[in-house]
Amino acid sequence: MGTQFIAAQAVLLASVVMAAAPPSAPITRTKRSGGSQDAAGLRQSLLELNELTGAGPMRGRLKEMIDERPDDVKKLLAVAFEMAKKKDQPFNRNATFLLAMTAESAKEVQVSAHFYRLNAKQSAKLGSERGMAQAYLGLIQMYQDNKKFAESEKACKEILSLEGAEEGDLDGVRPSVMRSMVVAIARQGDFERALKLANELVKGDPKNWLHLALKARVLREADKLDEAARTYLDVIKKVEKEDRLKEAVRQDYVDDYRYLLSGIYTDLNQIDKAAAQLKLLLEREPNNPTFNNDLGYVWAESGTNLPEAEKLIRKAIDEDRKQRKAGPLYNAETDRDSSAYLDSLGWVLFKQGKTKEARSYLLEAIKDKEGQHTEIYDHLAEVYLELGEKAEALATWKKAVESATPSKRDQKRKAEVEKKIEKHEK
Repeated sequence: MGTQFIAAQAVLLASVVMAAAPPSAPITRTKRSGGSQDAAGLRQSLLELNELTGAGPMRGRLKEMIDERPDDVKKLLAVAFEMAKKKDQPFNRNATFLLAMTAESAKEVQVSAHFYRLNAKQSAKLGSERGMAQAYLGLIQMYQDNKKFAESEKACKEILSLEGAEEGDLDGVRPSVMRSMVVAIARQGDFERALKLANELVKGDPKNWLHLALKARVLREADKLDEAARTYLDVIKKVEKEDRLKEAVRQDYVDDYRYLLSGIYTDLNQIDKAAAQLKLLLEREPNNPTFNNDLGYVWAESGTNLPEAEKLIRKAIDEDRKQRKAGPLYNAETDRDSSAYLDSLGWVLFKQGKTKEARSYLLEAIKDKEGQHTEIYDHLAEVYLELGEKAEALATWKKAVESATPSKRDQKRKAEVEKKIEKHEK
């Protein structure tokens, strides 16, 4: 996990850290000797986390821990987990929150959940509604990011059942938690229940466009795309009239909803409408890699404006490289281009008849886990077939089937791929 994770957690970290005491003196950490620390050294490093105070030092330590070699972080978290399971566990509230986020960054779901819950209990003992709220919000988001939607729903119900002061921190996060719970329910495929709850939220607070945006999201999850598009258009109109927001914040919300709307129009094969939304976004952010890539891909998929589509996708790759290189976690040895963008480039080249060149980019796209995706495998198989390499095409289509997720989009693509396999195996 890179800079996006650290940035996303910065506000959360700052709000949960107690500022009652001044920052402590710099910590003299246990020095490493080139290799990994032994168990005693790991325990000492973990206990030193209790000495951290202030959001700045904690953010710095979080970055250091994320920057560690993955194996070292996992060893550290394993030791921390065992220490925390003891009755007289040794970590204070700042340390448990930091360990929860570190485990989250390392995709150690069980460990992260344990520390978030421990942090919530510590906050409850101190009577800190803010601490409890932040711990649960972190837990809920961690579960959703790791596709643990049933667990996320359970965590939402837990915090909603907690009693707090009227208009206190727990009361203040209830609308956000309710929306998170609806998303978790929808992601489990229970669209009827999710839509019912979303409609109740809209009816209870019709001026709250966040509830209406939630309904639009559920409609999209339920594959009710036309209604989802109409609802997002309504959301955009409401946000544009929202005078309680600063202009920059209001425009960010509008941009987010335009981008989601462009994806729905793409799924509906309404290419002109999708392109129109993406063009509006590019007018505001002409160097945004995502917007450039998506407009290029939309045109490539539809077989229109192919030379311009290629330019947009190449620009997306170049701008993305610039952003990565400017980031604090950039490593030239491990850095690589986005598999999604490489797939887009390969596909637009294929559409222009540049088949061998397309193959090289698509093969590069599937080199890491991100690129081992049903849609990318399908594109590569089409390239193999065009090159007369039928056996490779069939083998790649079978990988496409195997890699399909339960999502409606992937299942639709899987069904299409299975028909291709059946056709070409005859």
